[in-house]
Amino acid sequence: MGYIQRGTHKFRMVNIALFAGGFNTFAILWGTQPLLPEISKEFHISPAASSLSLSSTTIALAISMLIAGSLSEVFGRKPMMTFALVASSILSILTAFSPSFHLLLVCRILQGITLAGLPAVAMAYLGEEIDPKSLGMAMGLYISGNSVGGMAGRIISGILTDHFGWRFALEGIGVISLIASIIFWLILPKSTHFQAQTFAVKSLVTGLFSQFKQPGLIYIFITGFLLMGGFISLYNYIGFELIAPPYSLSQTLVGFIFIVYTVGTFSSTWMGMLADQYGKKKLIQVSLVILLLGACITLDTSLWVKIIGIAVFTFGFFAGHSIASSWVGQLAKQNKAQASGLYLFFYYFGSSVGGTVSGIFYSSFGWFGVISMIVVLTIISIILSTRLGVTRVRRVQYSPKEV
Repeated sequence: MGYIQRGTHKFRMVNIALFAGGFNTFAILWGTQPLLPEISKEFHISPAASSLSLSSTTIALAISMLIAGSLSEVFGRKPMMTFALVASSILSILTAFSPSFHLLLVCRILQGITLAGLPAVAMAYLGEEIDPKSLGMAMGLYISGNSVGGMAGRIISGILTDHFGWRFALEGIGVISLIASIIFWLILPKSTHFQAQTFAVKSLVTGLFSQFKQPGLIYIFITGFLLMGGFISLYNYIGFELIAPPYSLSQTLVGFIFIVYTVGTFSSTWMGMLADQYGKKKLIQVSLVILLLGACITLDTSLWVKIIGIAVFTFGFFAGHSIASSWVGQLAKQNKAQASGLYLFFYYFGSSVGGTVSGIFYSSFGWFGVISMIVVLTIISIILSTRLGVTRVRRVQYSPKEV
């Protein structure tokens, strides 16, 4: 059977389903982010310690995606993603009843394990089912669902926390996510190009490590680590910055700051389409420069200028992530789910490391310390993107059929 092309009914169903799946995953994953000050207050812990409610989830997610991607090679793409969404939604509801911070961390770690089933497999599903000429747009639309989910999760949790408390907020996100899971299961087309493998640990492990031999993939993996490390650093501690003087914003208003995620919804799709036309190397470098500019703008003490800086930063981040994600599927010649899993392992490992380390910078040097760390990470990413361009040119020169 042929690949799914842009403009067809199946293309729309795939994008709606994965939009719902991405919404579910990232509403659950990031729903606790604006709650960090409340969690810190209730359990009498430091800001850096409260960030473990995110970091523990993302590190569990990162490790589990290596396994989830491999298991999907055996059990199939859609079954793995559907199970992940339903289980994560139920766990989100249960997390709200955690009586202690330690039990909260246990629940969040379990969520990280179950959440892995969608992001590790979705990229592979798209890489297998979507026509290569439409892949950049499809990947951008999927990531836009991620951005909307991340935005909605933060806003909803902020509003519900102000009115009913942070526990009710987690329950609400869980119920909404369960509805999104049902939509996903009902409308996502079954895989037509997927070929199941027999379960053999040795071959799965060999396939996983073979991805490091693919030219250019290691640079994309490291770029994902650095991108997410910077992104989580800004969003973890902007809440602490804005609820404190001179801003003294409420949790609801801080939650609405995340509405700037809408620019990520736009940039991931638009820049993904431009990358299909003008080349990924050029567009990912533009994205990184935009991200760097936005981070620096947030150093301004004016609230409105700071918000503009966050919006610019978010535009650049989602554009860069969208391009890097689609590049993985293009460069990986086999076991695409494992390649996607490795990219996302680095991506979320960067979140865990960056989210905790930047807390130390924030405690020691304030907002300037967080932005300084982001600037360093972004400059390294720009250097790596230049190296990636050299690698890709060599691939075109020696192996034109593989590009």
